[in-house]
Amino acid sequence: MAYGSRCATGEFKRPAEPVTGPGPVSDTERIRVTSSLSIPVSELRFRFTASGGPGGQHANKVATRAELRFDIVGSPSLGPRQRARLLERLGPEVRIVADGERSQLRNRQVAVERLRSRLADALHVETPRRPTRPSKGAKERRLAAKHQQSERKRARRPDLDE
Repeated sequence: MAYGSRCATGEFKRPAEPVTGPGPVSDTERIRVTSSLSIPVSELRFRFTASGGPGGQHANKVATRAELRFDIVGSPSLGPRQRARLLERLGPEVRIVADGERSQLRNRQVAVERLRSRLADALHVETPRRPTRPSKGAKERRLAAKHQQSERKRARRPDLDE
């Protein structure tokens, strides 16, 4: 039964299976994650279902909720180090759901951007901190400031000799 068809009672019926498909983005497009990683859209699996919550008739008959899945284990775009890092941080598959917009296209774009951001964050390697020592001038300035503060507080004390 297609979207928009009516049953015997006159109500609109949703299909039993969610709508799936490549959508408006072409399969030749790539998602730039980092300078060394871009993923073809063909590696992403999209699934569109009806979004929950209020919205009247529109929400009941339009599949705008976008679910995006990316298989880390089976992706040929990832190098061995990238794959190992993503598996360690995200697991074998990444699942993103976007249903905040009324448009399927916009929810799809939001899901792709969230995936890009999540993968970039997982691939980011923090540079290790190198311990440093304060310079001689910095030590002298710190001690001079402490001495100045001490003098200021001593000047505020009442003189008890009188």
